[in-house]
Amino acid sequence: MLAKAYDTGLDGRIFRSMAVATVLVVIASLPLAQWRITAGLLLGGVLSLLNHHWLSGSTAAAFRVLAYGATPRLKMAQYILRYFVIATVVFVAYQLKVVSLAATLIGLSSFVVALFVEAFREFYLAFIHREEIS
Repeated sequence: MLAKAYDTGLDGRIFRSMAVATVLVVIASLPLAQWRITAGLLLGGVLSLLNHHWLSGSTAAAFRVLAYGATPRLKMAQYILRYFVIATVVFVAYQLKVVSLAATLIGLSSFVVALFVEAFREFYLAFIHREEIS
């Protein structure tokens, strides 16, 4: 389901970059960090991917309403519910001493890494495909 939704375009590249960043940081932390830090990085990364998926769906639904006059399926409560779900999962995992809170927050920041990857990609393409100034 997720792979089909994120095949092409900017959204797909960002989602894949987030996934790759999460996998790389978890693999790198396995031999170097305590298990709670690795678990926090993994939990934060997975929650970041889930949040991105939910946000993409919410945005698409909002644009369908604007573009086609469709009835809004997404209420404000559902939009805020995703934050509540993420905060609850992080809180419960932290209270159970399964994750490091700092590592979880770093894992949740995989979106920032993906944006930097996309920015570098765009700069690279702009410099490689630019025309000569005569």
